[in-house]
Amino acid sequence: MAGRPRQFDREAALIVAMEQFWRDGYEATTVSRLTAEMGITPPSLYAAFGDKDQLFDASASCYFDNVSAQAAKVLDRPTAREAITELMWSTAAAHTDTATPPGCFMLTEPRLADQRNLMRQQIAQRLERGVTDGDLPPQTSPGELATFIIAVMGGMSARARDGGTREDLGAIVKLALAVLPG
Repeated sequence: MAGRPRQFDREAALIVAMEQFWRDGYEATTVSRLTAEMGITPPSLYAAFGDKDQLFDASASCYFDNVSAQAAKVLDRPTAREAITELMWSTAAAHTDTATPPGCFMLTEPRLADQRNLMRQQIAQRLERGVTDGDLPPQTSPGELATFIIAVMGGMSARARDGGTREDLGAIVKLALAVLPG
């Protein structure tokens, strides 16, 4: 016997769970809070997603896949400066978008260090290409610059979570862009 058919939209429920983890963090998010927000019962959650850890992993994966795809598109700009400029401005906009919790799920959740490192590598690769193409000075350290950019993005996320506006984050972007080499 296969059991009862699922009575909810798995993808929609996953997005609700992702936003709950994003808003409150893994530790503060309880299964009862998740099921209430998702509009499902605990047995339905366990049947569809496994336990809380597995649901978190699926939520984080959904978020990272989306952010990574957006970043790849932005980082494909013709020059490294254009790519980083667009990345920083789009980050400021995303962190203050009222349609989602403030800040960045990936940058604020301690359990997502691996995803942050992958994003840093993605940025470093674009910066390496900028050095090779000549739009960044040859003495530029792509790894160090990528670490700086991730740190600035993390700071913008924290500022947004603390009530910072798009204008507040814009001021941070302007300062960060002013220190880019070249």
